[in-house]
Amino acid sequence: MKHPKLIHHGAREGVTGSCHQFWMDDSSSVLIDCGQFQGQDAGPDDDELALDFSIEGIKALIVTHVHIDHVGRIPNLLAAGFSGPILCSEPSARLLPIVLEDAFRLSISRDQDQLERYLKVVEQRIIALPYGHWFTLNEAESGECKVRLQPAGHVLGSAYVELELRAADANADAERVVFSGDLGAPHSPLLPDLVPPERADLLILESTYGDRRHEDRAHRRERLQAAIERALADEGTVLIPSFSIGRTQELLYELEEILHERSESAPASDTPNASARQAKEGDPDIDWPHIPIILDSPLASRFTSTYKELQAFWDEDARERLGEGRKPLSFKQLITVDSHDEHMRIVEHLTQTARPAIVIAGNGMCSGGRIVNYLKAMLGDPRHNVVFIGYQGKGTPGRDIQTHGPDGGFVDLDGQRIDISAGIDSVGGYSAHADQADLIGFVTRMKQWPKQIRLIHGEDPAKQQLAEVLRARYRDAGKDGDISIP
Repeated sequence: MKHPKLIHHGAREGVTGSCHQFWMDDSSSVLIDCGQFQGQDAGPDDDELALDFSIEGIKALIVTHVHIDHVGRIPNLLAAGFSGPILCSEPSARLLPIVLEDAFRLSISRDQDQLERYLKVVEQRIIALPYGHWFTLNEAESGECKVRLQPAGHVLGSAYVELELRAADANADAERVVFSGDLGAPHSPLLPDLVPPERADLLILESTYGDRRHEDRAHRRERLQAAIERALADEGTVLIPSFSIGRTQELLYELEEILHERSESAPASDTPNASARQAKEGDPDIDWPHIPIILDSPLASRFTSTYKELQAFWDEDARERLGEGRKPLSFKQLITVDSHDEHMRIVEHLTQTARPAIVIAGNGMCSGGRIVNYLKAMLGDPRHNVVFIGYQGKGTPGRDIQTHGPDGGFVDLDGQRIDISAGIDSVGGYSAHADQADLIGFVTRMKQWPKQIRLIHGEDPAKQQLAEVLRARYRDAGKDGDISIP
């Protein structure tokens, strides 16, 4: 079979704007993702949501997962006249309308009537595909193309995509093309670990962390607990900036685990402030049952509610907790904040009282969202602390706080200079992306290693180093394989 045509409309040179057009035959193609460009990937004069390709002949859109850098341009794709189905996993089919509603408000219109019409179109277009089953995408005289989704372990509903092209000639071998999407790291709460495909003739592989190894993930919960307890010893609020989907749910899951273990191993104290006093006096026990955990993000709350409705897709450990009567995402100390007025009241109350509390708010890099109000109110007070659990991009307020905060520096928020007296801490091991070892394992655990690998979705140093390591592994194994960077 003639090698299929493939064009990358995003995530070829950076890590955002994922969009790949794959031709099933001479006239029909399918899109794999249609994501928004972000930060430096968009360029100084570029429209981060623009489509720079024709939609003619595109028969379907396949979504690997619902992060905005993989789906953010879908409103623009529909506005350009795309009328095909949107194929995704069953969990993604539930989560995608929530993401696209937010994307529509930001990129198209805030008009409620227009939004409702748009969401109705989206829901009509979405087709949920069960994991592990082949579905026919295209049938023509020249042959057929089938698709199968498999769990990718990145966020709930994430998938890698297997495409099988079979020529009309019955004697010809079928060609298998695999798009990795974003692959997850092991030991991710709620998510089963991914299993690589049996084979791939062509593998389109992400390389986000192709040049590094993650911190030990198996013990990150202990590091999180230690960081929070250090912060609570200052008798103030612990602020945790977090993205609304994936990271927030993982964080809630691990906080519930801490609460469960502490409630069984330590006696409850009489007052909410006892925890801070104990820590100050050298007692390592924190009175966790009295500490409110506040989720102050309406979008994160919507995603968390949907996560709870998708328990059938949780991993075995999470379902065992449910069987024990535990509620990993809705424990009794969890307080959700919806309205802006309620949000501002809580900011004022915690600022004035410095009551020990844990606040989770977006966005994860402190460049917007409700976390900014907390930071403006609390960064100048040494009783409060900020604990980062995610990567802070260059040029973001989160990176500035992380870098300059420990030295008593300052950060600009909403045009204001905010001096930093609060404690600053960071906990590693929370990346949802596979690291170099995981990416190599995705390849080498296949029964038949790919004949060709194209590395995308990564900065150049990450792609170059991953390519070198993969070539070495192929040489050591005595296998032939072409590793390229498009």
